[in-house]
Order: sequence, then structure tokens, then C-alpha cells
Amino acid sequence: MNNLLSVGATIGIVLAVVVVLVLVMLMLVALVRYKKCPSDKIMVIYGKISPNKDGTYRSAKCIHGGAALVLPFVQSYTFLDLTPLSISVDLKSALSKQNIRIDVPSIFTVGISTDPAVMQNAAERLLGLELRQISDLAKDIIFGQLRLVIATMDIEEINTDRDKFLEAISRNVEGELKKLGLRLINVNVTDISDESGYIIALGKEAAAKAINDAKISVAEENRKGAIGEANAQMQQRINVADAESKAIEGENKAKADIAQSKALLRQKEAEAMKLAVAAENVQAAKAKEESYAAEQQAEVARASREKATKEADIIVASEIEKRKVEIEADAEAENIRRRAKGEADAIYAKMEAEARGVFETLSKQADGMDKLVKAAGTADEAVRLMIADKLEELVATQVEAVKNLKIDKVTVWDNGQGTDGKTATANFLSGMLKSLPPLDDLYSMAGLKMPKIVAPEKEQPEKPEEE
Repeated sequence: MNNLLSVGATIGIVLAVVVVLVLVMLMLVALVRYKKCPSDKIMVIYGKISPNKDGTYRSAKCIHGGAALVLPFVQSYTFLDLTPLSISVDLKSALSKQNIRIDVPSIFTVGISTDPAVMQNAAERLLGLELRQISDLAKDIIFGQLRLVIATMDIEEINTDRDKFLEAISRNVEGELKKLGLRLINVNVTDISDESGYIIALGKEAAAKAINDAKISVAEENRKGAIGEANAQMQQRINVADAESKAIEGENKAKADIAQSKALLRQKEAEAMKLAVAAENVQAAKAKEESYAAEQQAEVARASREKATKEADIIVASEIEKRKVEIEADAEAENIRRRAKGEADAIYAKMEAEARGVFETLSKQADGMDKLVKAAGTADEAVRLMIADKLEELVATQVEAVKNLKIDKVTVWDNGQGTDGKTATANFLSGMLKSLPPLDDLYSMAGLKMPKIVAPEKEQPEKPEEE
């Protein structure tokens, strides 16, 4: 009984130790597989992922700024880098709404989005790609959307309303980048230019208009200043005349001074008016001259633009037609080459199969002949065996020669004289049979001899003895 108790106690201790070891191992595994995600990365856990609340399954689980337990054996993890990517987009000859080609060099800054839905797209489409490959994908999308935005706007809008231009770019580009899991951080358009000089002409026109407006404003202010100065002088003279008229020096002197003041006032007013009108006319003439010059330059630029547009349309249409003809010719040539190659392959396969069949037939015949010669002992004996094997066919051929002869009646006239004990009827049948090749002769030609029971040997004529 004591032994049983000691054994039970030992088993209990062993089980307790095993349980403790298992718990320790589970804790170690949990510590090792509990992964923390840095702030500049997205941790993507893939493998067997638990379903969502709505019952749908995810291909991966994305975590940003936290930690998660990666189950051993059934899950693994990797990281997506959140480092921003600066993409230089040197767009050339983009066609605007006015069919004018412009150059829009710009710099786009993009990065992987931390939005949960967009992060899932990044895990599905960008996992395992290098930053350079991600940059190339984003660059292709930016090129296409930038051309699309430019095609919907006039050059005046692109050049003057930059906020509207950048807003349209951001809206279109970011919508497409989200499909890859990216977001647009910044857009910087460095410069806008065109080959025809239309933007430069617009700048010159605006500058000329501003200069003319400034000159007209200056002339208007000068006129107002001259009139105000004349009015001030007039008021001053009036006040002086009133003061002098009220002086003690006498009424006559006051009247004379007043008349003199009035005459001087009229003279000054006339001179001021003359100067103001002359200045106005001079400034107006200069403004018209500069306006006409600006209009002339604008017309020249417009004519150059229309000419360049028509030439570009003709050249592009010709290039497209030329490229279409080349592509069709290449496609036809490729079809001819493929058909010829297919026919050649078919002929080659057919001839190869026939050759293999002939080779196999000849090989089997050679093997059979070899075994036949070995069985017969010599080649001559093998030939005799082959002819003997075909004897039945030879006899059948002889029978076939007379099988179809239709003899309804045979009349033999016998005069009663027999030869060698044979009647005329016997001679007739014997002659008919002799017309067929005798079997003995056939055997002799083949180097064989018929059995004596079938054909006894012919007695050889005795040769005369030589004296």
C-alpha cells in the first residue's frame, strides 16, 4: 500500500512539473511572438486571420502604432514603410482644353496611408515591393491624371488660378492613389510653359494693361491736383480782395484791387485749364499708342499659335496613320510567319511519325528474320522455311487459276486407241493439269525436295559409259 502511495505521489509531482513547463513555454512563446509596430511603419499580419464582425474574411490584418500577438505556425508578419516618396514628374507636351501643348514640371510627395481601409489596399497591393517600385507605380498614375486635369482646363485658368488647378490635381490623383493604398501629401508645380509662347504673350498683355492703367491714373491725379491748386489760389485771392476791400485805404483803391485780382484770377484759371487739358491729351495719346502696340503683339502671337496648332494636328494625324499602317503590316507578317511555322511543324511531325512507323516495322521484321535464321541454322534453310510456310498460298493460287473456268460440257472423241494404257479422256485431263506449274518444280526452284511419299524421285537417265 505504501508503494502505491509513493508511486501516486511521484506521478503527481511529474504531472505538476510538466504543467509548469508547459505554462512557462506558453509564456515564452507569447513574449517572443508579441510584436510591436514602430510609429513610422505599418505591421501587416497575414496567414489565418479571424473574420470581421460582418462575417467577411480579410487577407491581412494591418496595425499602425501598437502591438499584436502573432500566432505561431499559422501567422507571420512584415512591415510597410511610411517614409514619404518625392516623385519628380516632368510632364511634357500635355494637351490643354484649347488644344495648346504645355509643359508642367512638378514634384509630388506621396506615402502609404494610415487610414484603415486604405491600409488594407496597401497590404494587398504593395506588400513586398521596394520604395522605388512603389514610386514607379505612383508616377504612372500621376502622369495620367495630370494629363486628364490639364485637358479639362484653359491655359488662362491654369496660369492664373493656381489654387483651382492644384485642387483638381489633388482630387483626381488622390482618388486613384487610394486604390493602391497611397495618399497624396503635397503637390508643387514648379513652372508652366508652352512651345507656342501663348503664356508669355498673356503676361505681356497683362503687363501692358497694368502700365496703361497706371499712367491714366497718374494723369487723372495730376489733373485733379492742378484744379485743386487753382481753386486754392482763387480762394486765397478772393479772401485777400475781400480783406483789401474792407481796408481803410478807400473804396476806389479797393475796387481797383478787386478788379485787378479778378483779372489775374481769370488769367491763372485759363493757364491752369490749358495745362490740364494739354496734359490729358498727351497722356491719352500715349495710352492709345501703347494699347495699339499691345494689341498688335497679341494678334501676332494668336496667329503664331493658330499656325502651330494646325501644323501639329496635321503632323499628329499623319504620324498616327503611318503608325497604323506599320502595325497592320507587322501583324500581317507575323500571322504569315506563324501559319508557315505551324504548317512546317505539322509536316515535320507527320513525316517524323511516318519515319518512326517505317523504322519500327523494319526493326520488327529484322528481329523476326534474325530469329528465323537462328532457328533454321542457316540463311538458306530460313528461306526454305519461309517458302514452305507460303506453300498453302501457292497451291491456293494454282487452284484460283482454274476455279472460275465454266465448262458445261466436255466431249471427248475416243477412237479406241490408247497410249501407255491411257484413254483419250485421261490424256485430256492430264494435259489440262500439266498446264499448271507442278509443285515439284516449285519446290526445286526453291531448293527444296518434296517428301517421297508425295513425289517419288525421278529416275535419272543413265549416262553412257565413256570408252
